[in-house]
Amino acid sequence: MTQRLNAMQHAPELFKKLVELGTLAKRGTIEPAIFHLLEIRASQINGCAFCLDMHVKQARMHDERELRLHHLAVWRESPLFSARERAALAWTEALTQLGAHGVPDDVYASVREQFDEQELSALTFAVMTINAWNRLNVAFGTVPGVLDKAYGLDKAGLN
Repeated sequence: MTQRLNAMQHAPELFKKLVELGTLAKRGTIEPAIFHLLEIRASQINGCAFCLDMHVKQARMHDERELRLHHLAVWRESPLFSARERAALAWTEALTQLGAHGVPDDVYASVREQFDEQELSALTFAVMTINAWNRLNVAFGTVPGVLDKAYGLDKAGLN
């Protein structure tokens, strides 16, 4: 697929605000690895090749283990994820694929056991943000890897 439109070029202020939202959501006490995992998982679910490519590279640059990245699609069956990571992944999936009855109570209870109110709010905004990026890049056909050099992702050594 060729890129249909460059949203950064045609809506720079909105693009900038989405970047700011994502940056603000990641401030605080949540481990950076959790944000990498949720960004990758949401991008897998949404079929966003650009975001999946970018966030896998970012995760590897931040020393995420390759095997965990391979297991992410089957995180429920894998022993490689902590209870906190599992709760974040379940929350990510529930918000990314909202069911007819919203977020199940058991998913909420699980995430509340692992995250305080401030962390859960930040986690939720992070999930909202990656879903917005996924929709933007899927809609406009952003080509995976096209911004690697600009974003420093060429240093990941994955091509």
